[in-house]
Amino acid sequence: MRVSPVSGARAGSAGSCYRLADAGMKGGVDRENSELEDLLAPVIAAGRQAELPSPAQVERVAARAPRILDCPPAQLHARLTEALCARHPHLALQALHELGLLAQLLPELEATVNFSQESQRRHKDVWEHTKTVVWQSVPRPAVRWAAVLHDIGKVPTRCFLDDGRVSFHGHAEVGERMFIHGPAARLGFPPALRQRVAVLIRMHLRPGQYEDSWTDAALRRFYTQAGEGLRDLLDLSRADITSKRPGQRKRCLLRISTLSRRVQALIEADAQVDPLPSGLGHVLIAELGLSPGPVLGRLRRRLEALCEAGELEAGREPSYYVERSRDLGLVGQG
Repeated sequence: MRVSPVSGARAGSAGSCYRLADAGMKGGVDRENSELEDLLAPVIAAGRQAELPSPAQVERVAARAPRILDCPPAQLHARLTEALCARHPHLALQALHELGLLAQLLPELEATVNFSQESQRRHKDVWEHTKTVVWQSVPRPAVRWAAVLHDIGKVPTRCFLDDGRVSFHGHAEVGERMFIHGPAARLGFPPALRQRVAVLIRMHLRPGQYEDSWTDAALRRFYTQAGEGLRDLLDLSRADITSKRPGQRKRCLLRISTLSRRVQALIEADAQVDPLPSGLGHVLIAELGLSPGPVLGRLRRRLEALCEAGELEAGREPSYYVERSRDLGLVGQG
């Protein structure tokens, strides 16, 4: 049985990328699939086997590169994802560039290739940085795609400051908009993945900005905005650390790990149900003749401890705790 050199799926099997929903369209669709397979085969090989395209392959594919956009977007996205989630995604990106396919598929990223050399004032090479981030990232589609596109907003936001520094202020938000109006539509991203990658691009700087002074409220805003993509965001942020300065990488990773632990602890704490009902304090005051203050506070803490120990039922009505306080002689205990 023939095996596809691109997907590794056996032709005609359930895992084949080229099964046809409509047999009557088979001829035209097969031609599109054949074109797609031929153009992307060197990219898949680079990602899987660390083999960059030969000069002959570059010449052959580059001459036909514009045809890549005639291929079905969903299948195009699937093949690119396959290459980017392979063992050598940075080489898959380099192959896309050398073959002339990157300029067709991701012109936003192609614009970063010579970006740092376009002026007399040099700055970090965005293209080389991107390839490093992609290579360091975990091989989940959302993280890999976000790694590929996280810095595309730097091209339109670059600003040279009077003190010699370079600013890319707002590049994360600009990059998100560029992704939504560009690659997301052009390459047939599934809706859920499109939404996840957009959030990751917009928030990719946030974990690295964490400080111990962040309040619980700030942490809640952070993980609420990240939503179900929180794990992906933290993994992307770890991959985005490419500094070669001694100790810098370790400090950045420690910062993200600290953020992760604090967020997880807060999520777990927020998920816990208060064992005592709302308004119990007012009922205890009225029924037991207590006054607001330390005595009431000690009684509440004792009731909470008994609930946690399983000696009292949690989540019951206030009258239950009034009665049990009397039965157990808790009123007036120091």
